[in-house]
Amino acid sequence: MSRRLRVAMLAHSTNPRGGVVHALNLSEALADCGHDVVLHAPDALGEGFFRPARCAIRPFAVSAAARDIHAMIEQRVADYVAYFSEPQNRHFDVYHAHDGISGNALATMKADGLISGYVRTVHHLDDFADPRVAALQARSIREADAWLTVSAIWRDVLRERFGVDSAVAGNGVDLGRFRPEPDGHELEVRRRLGLGPGPIFLCVGGVEARKNTLRMLEAFAELAVLRPDAELVIAGGASLLDHDGYQSAFAARLATLGSVAASVRRLGVIADRDMPRLYRLASALVFASVKEGFGLCVLEAMASGVPVVAPSIEPFVGYLAPQDALWCDPMNVQTIADAMALALREEPARSLRARGPRVAARFEWSAVAEAHEPQYRRLLEVANA
Repeated sequence: MSRRLRVAMLAHSTNPRGGVVHALNLSEALADCGHDVVLHAPDALGEGFFRPARCAIRPFAVSAAARDIHAMIEQRVADYVAYFSEPQNRHFDVYHAHDGISGNALATMKADGLISGYVRTVHHLDDFADPRVAALQARSIREADAWLTVSAIWRDVLRERFGVDSAVAGNGVDLGRFRPEPDGHELEVRRRLGLGPGPIFLCVGGVEARKNTLRMLEAFAELAVLRPDAELVIAGGASLLDHDGYQSAFAARLATLGSVAASVRRLGVIADRDMPRLYRLASALVFASVKEGFGLCVLEAMASGVPVVAPSIEPFVGYLAPQDALWCDPMNVQTIADAMALALREEPARSLRARGPRVAARFEWSAVAEAHEPQYRRLLEVANA
């Protein structure tokens, strides 16, 4: 980029969700390029971001979020606007939102004349039953001045629904953190998390409808008949959205599975330092999601030398070759179970463990940072016109 830029990066929370992970790694990559980047997020617990950062960060204090999703969004938008209304917090060339909450805050600031425009990255779109929430999601996109997506499928969706042209920035993976070689702490992590010695099928993202966790549970129940020593380990799940109904259905189904239920572990959010170790302990990542922006954990697992069970849908088929993963139909439990069984066979597993790090090496955060240059330049040109 022709000159050093001051970039305000905005995320919806400090938790390790995909969009926040992307925003943090992007911020670091832009800082590595010499730009002044500050990553912001509301921080109700006062604990800061889920890991230390190589860029400046501003987790700012807010009160606990409202339970109702519409009220929560309005509350967090107001929190963001209040923060940036202070002149000392508003000294940036570029404002970049990664979600509907921060996008609506920037839209309000733009309408109030506090900023001239903003960039919006769309990781994926949710289908909200509440028309007020759906309207806020749309507003965060329509009012932007430049757009990015992490995969081609969402570029096409934005063009069709909103008539805007977005750049596909892609995603990256930190090969220094996620790698096949053990660091010596894996057995300690296994003991601390209470995991057994048998095969571990890892699911990342918690129990959510979008993550398709119920069908992955059904698939594991089939597999467990043949491999009773296997475990289904569900990590993550920090979310601002309400998944109580789906989680209740998951718990109800789990309660009917008898001895299999004891082999299903819901670990919640894992300490960032332990995630690379947990990947290396896994026999496979099972990621039969029905909707994703990109699926960052797929790259993390591959970089760690772990076979991946992936859904044969976009965006996965757009950036992975047929031989890169064990494919399944995410709506078909049997195909998920079959792919999980293949992950335990010596030859497919050996090939995928060797291939994964080579595939992941194609996805560098520096390239993602470079893809933002035209969008930032466009925004500045509009502001200076």
